[in-house]
Amino acid sequence: MRARVLGYGKVVGAVGWACAACAAQAESAAAIARPGLVPEASLNPADTAWMLTATALVLLMTLPGLALFYAGMVRRKNVINTMASVLAVAALVSLLWLGLGYSLAFTPGTPWLGSLARAGFAGMDYVKDSAQVAVSHLAPHVPESVFAMFQLTFAVITPALIVGALVERMRFSALLWFAGLWSLLVYAPVAHWAWEPGGWMAQLGTLDFAGGTVVHINAGAAGLVCAYVLGPRQGYGREPFEPYSLALTMVGTGLLWVGWFGFNAGSALAADGRAGLAMLVTHLAACAGALAWMLGEWVRRRRPSLLGLCSGVVAGLVAITPASGYVTPASAVLIGAVAGLACYWGATGLKRLLRADDSLDVFGVHGIGGLVGCLMTGLLANPTVGGAKGQLVVQALGAVAVLGYSLVMTWVVLGLTRVLVGLRVDEASEQGGLDVAQHREHLGA
Repeated sequence: MRARVLGYGKVVGAVGWACAACAAQAESAAAIARPGLVPEASLNPADTAWMLTATALVLLMTLPGLALFYAGMVRRKNVINTMASVLAVAALVSLLWLGLGYSLAFTPGTPWLGSLARAGFAGMDYVKDSAQVAVSHLAPHVPESVFAMFQLTFAVITPALIVGALVERMRFSALLWFAGLWSLLVYAPVAHWAWEPGGWMAQLGTLDFAGGTVVHINAGAAGLVCAYVLGPRQGYGREPFEPYSLALTMVGTGLLWVGWFGFNAGSALAADGRAGLAMLVTHLAACAGALAWMLGEWVRRRRPSLLGLCSGVVAGLVAITPASGYVTPASAVLIGAVAGLACYWGATGLKRLLRADDSLDVFGVHGIGGLVGCLMTGLLANPTVGGAKGQLVVQALGAVAVLGYSLVMTWVVLGLTRVLVGLRVDEASEQGGLDVAQHREHLGA
């Protein structure tokens, strides 16, 4: 009897072992069959390494680049609030992007919006035992986690740019509600239009290599609406608003300039000749933009300024962004020079015409620079560089569509935010400064 029991035990044990093995095999097969999973050996190590580097460079643009750039231009009493705004927006939008925004932007769906296939942090799988990794259909040679993170840095900096239009008067809680809603309702759809192959702008043939429409026109239009809806700061146009430290702004400009190489060259999604050319034309356009703004200011005001040089650098970088994968070096210099002069006018003459207190000239630099870059891409795109010929009418249609959508939807999002938490701080808080009023912190002596 004992032998029979032992025999039964061996049989049960064998069956159990077989079931466990079958379960493991089934789980492994399921992992392999999961959509988007490929052998890790099929990835391109050089491309992956470059995309990891580019992602870090673009994140550097927001933190600390944009935070320093903006903080140096506001008044002393609002420096901490400005930095906190950029940091908080970056953290909030990162979670929203990977949880929902990435799926809405970069999965096939309709021409207007993607699906929820990658919602809830899905699609970032890595299965060590079977050496399988998830990839995107847009970049099958790098892990999807890297591609999604790279795109996250764009999603983060776009609402962070808008901060420059509303600083010194918006409630911190309102900013967080606004940035979260805007990233999902405005940024994600526009990214889908332009960068997902099924998006209507992509199908139309609109060229936007690294975000002239998706990032800069989009943010510029939103900043203009914010300036109008919030109204001017107390004393605007009647008293001088002295910047806290142009040295900080210069440091921020340098970080933006270096980070922009990841922004544009990284958008090639490969460590190849196109990425190298994109890096070169980015640098040339920044230089041309700085000198053109300086020249315009020198003629107009009889002296150049550090703030003007910094602004010209950003203007050139903004304008070359949509064109960086499509144009030659000579064209890049032309784009940067035109943008430098156009954005100088946008931050001065046009700003006076619009009568909007766009505090740090988000529309004047990013909106106008994005429009210049988008249209000049249509004129100067070289098929031998990017394999696509520019179409001015198509570029104009895409620019106008994004501009109009952002203007209307930003107004809607601000309306929702006003209902939820209100928008503007009270007069006493604005007068005393948002550092103390919103954060109970202030700069030391």
